[in-house]
Amino acid sequence: MNRQELAKQIYDIAHLTGFFKLRSGKTSNVYFDKYQFESQPQILSVIAEHMIELLPKKIDYLGAMEMGGIPIATAISLKTDIPVIFLRKEPKAYGTCKFAEGPNIKGKRLCLIEDVVSTGGQAIITTEMIRKEGAFVDDVLCVIDRSEGKTEKMEAAHLRLRAILTMAEILDTAK
Repeated sequence: MNRQELAKQIYDIAHLTGFFKLRSGKTSNVYFDKYQFESQPQILSVIAEHMIELLPKKIDYLGAMEMGGIPIATAISLKTDIPVIFLRKEPKAYGTCKFAEGPNIKGKRLCLIEDVVSTGGQAIITTEMIRKEGAFVDDVLCVIDRSEGKTEKMEAAHLRLRAILTMAEILDTAK
């Protein structure tokens, strides 16, 4: 499935209109319910294939951002054999009390996997926690870039954002 066909599929099953508050605090009348496309094995597999094309050459782990990045990173891992680190928004308060679940990340290079990015705020917060653990992050991959490439905050945090699709591309496909 090419990018345009994927955009149409995502639009058909995940596009919602109404009043939505985004993670960034902004509001929007357009929303993509990521769980609609992440829960479909055929579409998730195609998303993973397109994400693989965007992966940086040298990484040790895929960093699966809680919660939407987890199925995507897992699908990529199954196709590439690159292990996944599961990244919580904050350390859990019991057991190991970790925010990064899986192998030790110190000294390792991670590529963050996200579903939808608006401003990149959560990716920046997660990157700061990863870097404090002694790991390296330069890249964030996502399915949908709502920011249309306006990611100054991510650039200031020395992060490159790569997306399969922008919101505009998906909306244009539907016309």
